[in-house]
Amino acid sequence: MTYYKLQIHLLSDTAFGRGDGVAGLLDREVEHDSHGFPYLRGRTLKGLISEECDNLIATLPHDRSYWQRIAGDLFGRPGSTIDTIAAVHFGDACLPDDLRQAVAYQIKNNNFTRAEILDSLTTIRRQTSIHSETGVPDRGSLRTSRVILRDLTFTADLNFAKQPSEDLLALLSVGTKALRHLGSGRNRGLGHVRCTLSDRQNNPLTINLSHFFSPLEK
Repeated sequence: MTYYKLQIHLLSDTAFGRGDGVAGLLDREVEHDSHGFPYLRGRTLKGLISEECDNLIATLPHDRSYWQRIAGDLFGRPGSTIDTIAAVHFGDACLPDDLRQAVAYQIKNNNFTRAEILDSLTTIRRQTSIHSETGVPDRGSLRTSRVILRDLTFTADLNFAKQPSEDLLALLSVGTKALRHLGSGRNRGLGHVRCTLSDRQNNPLTINLSHFFSPLEK
């Protein structure tokens, strides 16, 4: 098994939305664990990077079908056979494990509560629509959302069953670099991020990407 790490640094407040809210308090809650720590699900992260790779491949002037096959190998194809499964498994993107373990111990001893941990890492945003003619808020348009504070860094483990080829890593690398916005409200100023790929020892991967942008030798 070969392991890599994907780090997501929040450059702006971000919402890892979970699709529901809290009655009477929030219209949109962020995804968080039993101890109040926000996180991004691995399958969501995989989908975001896969989408970025598809967008990049669509812009290539050459070898699109080749890189589409590489993307299929990397992220998997529809079906449930051994030949269609993804080469890489994405773990959840979480805050540092030692921090989460220390806080879990404090919660167990009743020194903190889950709500206190969640509140310390997030804040509440309120938005409303403004009528274009009257300049006053539209009735019933107020929405309340929880967002994760900027400058936090989340890490996801990426696991390969076997050593990936240079082309697999090249595509994963460009997809990671291309991911700049994620989460709910990413078109409204939220979710600006910087993503980096590194090995198990936190050394940034140095991959020759020239053959991704140049025609492959036939």
